[in-house]
Amino acid sequence: MRGVGGAVASPFRLVFGGAWRATFGTRRSLSIVVTLTIVAFAVGFASNYWLPQRLGYTLLFGLILAGFWTWSSGQGVRVRMSRSRDRVQAGESIVERFEVINDSAIPKLWLEVEEASDLPGHTAQFVTSLGRTSHRNWRVQTTCHRRGLYNLGPITVRSSDPFDIFSREMRFGHRRGLVVYPRALELPRYSAPPANLPGEGRFRRRTHYVTPNASGIRDYEPGDSVNRIHWKSSLRTGSLKVKTFELDPASHLWVILDLSSQDHIGTGDDATIETAVTVAASVVRLFINQNRSVGLMMFGERLDVIEPDRGSQHFGRMLESLAVAQAVGTVPVASILYQQSRRWGRHTTVIVVTGSTDPRWQGAIRTLTQRGVKAAVAMIDLESWGGRSGAAATAVELRALGVQVNLIRKGDHIPAVMVGQIPGGGRASGVALSADSSTNGTIGGGAAPAAQASMEMEEVLAEVDWSNGDDAVESASEETPVQ
Repeated sequence: MRGVGGAVASPFRLVFGGAWRATFGTRRSLSIVVTLTIVAFAVGFASNYWLPQRLGYTLLFGLILAGFWTWSSGQGVRVRMSRSRDRVQAGESIVERFEVINDSAIPKLWLEVEEASDLPGHTAQFVTSLGRTSHRNWRVQTTCHRRGLYNLGPITVRSSDPFDIFSREMRFGHRRGLVVYPRALELPRYSAPPANLPGEGRFRRRTHYVTPNASGIRDYEPGDSVNRIHWKSSLRTGSLKVKTFELDPASHLWVILDLSSQDHIGTGDDATIETAVTVAASVVRLFINQNRSVGLMMFGERLDVIEPDRGSQHFGRMLESLAVAQAVGTVPVASILYQQSRRWGRHTTVIVVTGSTDPRWQGAIRTLTQRGVKAAVAMIDLESWGGRSGAAATAVELRALGVQVNLIRKGDHIPAVMVGQIPGGGRASGVALSADSSTNGTIGGGAAPAAQASMEMEEVLAEVDWSNGDDAVESASEETPVQ
């Protein structure tokens, strides 16, 4: 009998319970008031006594008044939001400005405004009251500490009556992405082994970039940068002369980031993957600022390869990939080096960022160096994070192969330990990377300020006004406030 009763009651609850929740929600105060109203009318009409009947009419009138109050509180409400940027680096802040507008002649009391977000540390919640045809503004500044891809929005406005019997919820706008790039630190004393470029002059071609290869001079033209002026020639000829440059397309630098889950430990900001990503981003920034051709390769959920290129836009693409990189890979770094070795020749420098102590990838490095590929390694010491040992011994073996190694431990200041080292512990000269710094007008060794590569990233100032489906970007179902 219990089974039959449950089978009969289930469709009843499904139909009437769903209709009740869609109309009145699941608010306990509403259920209590409705129950008291029904009981008062039942007792009053059954006993023909005036007091329960009047109590029932009073409660019914209160329900109607509360429902009208809640409905009118959402009429004529608009929301505006603007954000300073949609792309920031970890440690930087975003600024959001909110404006809630009441276009109706009915005052709005006790409006709760909240922006949904999965960004750590982001809180945008307000409670306000609006007079007739008035508005209120807020400014929220959030510091983005952790790299990643996050969503902000939509904005929810809730209203209710003074007794919290009814509630109305309206959503404005849609989810919008925020990319937090990893930290890219300055590495003023880091230099990778220079690639072998015999006869490179035959491969040079002219370029509008400022490179270490100054090829000649020409007359000054409006729009030329001041740092390209060759002052000695200008004084000698009596007219302004600017330097021309050549691009060497054969010299590439690859950064290989190990995302294998077995080579990383820790969680949150203290995880080894965060240190590895910071090192990779800092190395990329250094050589992009030196106008080197830089590529990026990593294998997490899939193989992610960004071919070598120059410029701030290319730098931004690599930072976007590094922003979402996670140590979830199942392919060891040795397999990546063996399988992708055909990409690298004698005119290539490969920098590997890894915490692996597997001797197989050391064999892959040996194979590359025998083919003339220059290699450098940024070794994450997992033992300092409480993991397996062997990083120091691996570093010694790699240096014996002629590979430049930088050993990074937990708590180390990355720019201090990322100093170019030759096998045996001496400091690398890095002549090929910084000898012509006086010619190209940049600071050698990566001392160029962060603005050189990061300030050119697109800064988005987006302002959206949501009112009765005015958002032209999304479909009609997303533009109209949800009643």
